[in-house]
Amino acid sequence: MTKHTRAKTRPVSKPAQPSRGATGAAAAAAPRSDAPAPDSRRPVARAGYAGAVALYEQGVAALQAHEYSRASTLLRSVLSGYPEEKELHERARLYLNVCERQVASRAAMPKTTEERIFAATVAFNSGDYGEALTHLRAATKDTPDHDHALYMLAAVLALQEQPEEAIPFLLRAIELNPENRAMARHDPDVESLREHDAVRAALDTVPSDKAERRKSAHRAR
Repeated sequence: MTKHTRAKTRPVSKPAQPSRGATGAAAAAAPRSDAPAPDSRRPVARAGYAGAVALYEQGVAALQAHEYSRASTLLRSVLSGYPEEKELHERARLYLNVCERQVASRAAMPKTTEERIFAATVAFNSGDYGEALTHLRAATKDTPDHDHALYMLAAVLALQEQPEEAIPFLLRAIELNPENRAMARHDPDVESLREHDAVRAALDTVPSDKAERRKSAHRAR
C-alpha cells in the first residue's frame, strides 16, 4: 500500500501593516485639503514708532533732570507729531501735566535764564506769543548758547511768520544740541521752516560721534 504524503502548503504572508503610531504620523504629515492656510501676516511696527519713543524718552529724561521746559516741548512734540501713537500719548500727557504744573509755579516775575524760559513756556502754551518772545529774547541775551531757549525762539518766530529771523536760531540750537534735530523733524511749530534748504540740510544730517560728545559735554554743564 502506497503511502500518500500530504503536500505541505506554505502560509501566505500578509502585507505588513503600518503601526498605529506610524499611521498617525503619516496622517499628520499629509496635507489636509480642508485645513485653513497658515496666516503669514505678522504685525508690522509703524514707521514712526521708533521716532515717537525716542522723543518720549528724551522728554522723560529731561523731566527727571528738572528741565521742565524742555521736557514740555519734547512731550508736546510726541502728541502733535505722532497722532497715531495713542498708547504713548497717555503716558506723555501724564508727564506733560507734571511739567506744566512745575513750569507754572516758577513763571512769576522771572529773573534768571531758566525762569524766563519757564515764563516763556507758560505764555507759549497759552498762545501769547508776544510775551513768550519777550521772555525768550531776554533769556538768549543772558545766555546766548542756551540751545532750548534758541529752539523756542525759532518756534515762536516761525509761528509769527518770521522765517528769516527764526532759521539761524533753529540751526544754532541744532548745532549746540543734536537732540533738537529729532524734535524739529516732527514739531509742527517749526513746520514752515522745514521748507527751507538750510533747515532741510540740517535735519537730514546724521550727527557724528564728535557732535554727540560735544552735545554730552554741553548738557553736563
